[in-house]
Amino acid sequence: MARLQSREGRRRVSHSMESVLTEAVALLDEAGAPALTFRALAQRLGGGVASIYWYVASKDELLDRAADHVIGGVLADIEKLPVGDDPIDDLRTMALTLFDAIVDRPWLGAYFMRNTDVQGNSLLLYEKLGRQTLRLDLDARQRFHAVSAIVGVVVGSAVDMGQEPPQEVLDGAVDREEYLGRFAQRWRELDPEEFPFVHEIVDEFDGHDDVDQFRSALELTLTGLRLQAGG
Repeated sequence: MARLQSREGRRRVSHSMESVLTEAVALLDEAGAPALTFRALAQRLGGGVASIYWYVASKDELLDRAADHVIGGVLADIEKLPVGDDPIDDLRTMALTLFDAIVDRPWLGAYFMRNTDVQGNSLLLYEKLGRQTLRLDLDARQRFHAVSAIVGVVVGSAVDMGQEPPQEVLDGAVDREEYLGRFAQRWRELDPEEFPFVHEIVDEFDGHDDVDQFRSALELTLTGLRLQAGG
């Protein structure tokens, strides 16, 4: 009887790891990590909570695998890119591809490369970035720091930009430009003797473009890398 019940339980599991991760990513996209529970996922898949444990042992593993599932798509896009003559240019293109994925999914940045034991795609993407530095005249420490800096700029900027706007912007009471303009005006009213830098850049801050700001940070990083490599 026990063996019969076990076989019946196994037959009820009709979904696959692919479907589990696809639905997990959908839940994360809709409402972030708090929305991803085994119960909510089981409801979307049309099975019981116990069936999820066929594929992952915990929520942490589910989050790591869901993040890596998305990175698999990023890795596929990067692998289609042609190899250019300049490794810095190739690093830029790869970094922008990763940025586009994370800025649309701010939850992703928290789990990217968190556990490479289960995140094989993330480790392969890290390797892809690192291989470009092998084409530059750098030592091992410089290569490690270079890739760390690029990943930090990409992930940090994308997560910051992907955060939910202030409630009054969401409600439509003000738009982004008006919201930033309020702070810009307060900055202009500060004592220029005490805040000379703020007064210098306030016009740039007022209405600035976040993507342009990210691209500038990336260019600063890549320019420093080129100089370090003797370019």
